[in-house]
Amino acid sequence: MELWNSTVGSGFILVGILDGSGSPELLCAAITALYFLALTSNGLLLLVITMDARLHVPMYLLLGQLSLMDLLLTSVITPKAVVDFLLKDNTISFGGCALQMFLELALGSAEDLLLAFMAYDRYVAICQPLNYTILMSHKVCWLMIATSWILASLSALGYSIYTMQYSFCKNRQINHLFCEIPPLLKLACADTSTYELMVYLMGVIVLILPLTAILASYSLILFTVLNMPSNEGRKKALVTCSSHLTVVGMWYGGASFMYVLPSPFHSPKQDNISSVFYTIVTPALNPLIYSLRNKEVTGALKRVLGKRLSA
Repeated sequence: MELWNSTVGSGFILVGILDGSGSPELLCAAITALYFLALTSNGLLLLVITMDARLHVPMYLLLGQLSLMDLLLTSVITPKAVVDFLLKDNTISFGGCALQMFLELALGSAEDLLLAFMAYDRYVAICQPLNYTILMSHKVCWLMIATSWILASLSALGYSIYTMQYSFCKNRQINHLFCEIPPLLKLACADTSTYELMVYLMGVIVLILPLTAILASYSLILFTVLNMPSNEGRKKALVTCSSHLTVVGMWYGGASFMYVLPSPFHSPKQDNISSVFYTIVTPALNPLIYSLRNKEVTGALKRVLGKRLSA
């Protein structure tokens, strides 16, 4: 098959869910609305956690990092997809594709790890409350945050560089909303089976291992909560944990479908829907799930907005 020089050529053509849907204009409007919802909700949550000293505790510092990751992740994907659709220009340069892939992998992997650390924080708070200030000190909290960012960035850099070193065939069309490893490998002219196995193993390590840790943490939490003598304490713990588990289910469901499910079970349409779910829908809903069911966050929001409006 004839090859094209992917390093100096015109790049790739992204053909995602907007181009293949029955009502692209309506879907574009929905994605745009979700993006602005993500900007507003995550931005407000970051503002509240930053401005209100009462929320400068590990639980909310981790939550603030989750909002930052969600905000950046959806901004890597959504604006370009919407602008490309409106301008009828779906091209992306080789360098732009590599950068988008790196950012998506780095932010997504960081969120995987952060959600596991958030589950550990809840485990310590509920099951080891007397040791909470030691096991979840500010130093430990920031170490968790740094670990999430650094490990995720290093992994994403390695996989992005290795993916883009392949020679790609003359067909430049990526049947996906953005540059992601699985759909891009379908354009490679070389045998990618070994590398696809590496990507699969990465998915298992980065997704399944943290998910296992999360499920183990919440199993211990559930056992502890059910044995609490206070109904009020039991209810508060369950509300907090149910919010986290809802976010975990939404995020890991879509990401696991993309990176853990074997390739024979994939189709371009399913991959697009899955990717849209964890890069656009989930970032928009995460802060609403946390804040609407959390009296401390809603109270802090009122205090911060009240100060700014009265100033």
